[in-house]
Amino acid sequence: MRLVRPESALQTAYIVFLVLGILVAIPFIGIVMITGKGDAMSGGGSVRTSFRGKASFDDIMSRYTLMLGAAFMVLMILVDAIGNHLNR
Repeated sequence: MRLVRPESALQTAYIVFLVLGILVAIPFIGIVMITGKGDAMSGGGSVRTSFRGKASFDDIMSRYTLMLGAAFMVLMILVDAIGNHLNR
């Protein structure tokens, strides 16, 4: 039975989370570039929140942007935490 050293397991996790972060970042950048309207800092959101009818393209893109942004943030926090642990 072969034991895995904790450093090698952390290095593997670091690489896996970094690659996942890159794979999440690519569509996240694409969605932001495609749907960006330039008025993001004005505070005027155009997404409707009614329960009637089918979700519009803006509603769907807003949901994907939120999910990808949250996933990217969590992955980068994990990469940072593991990287700091490896550098000790």
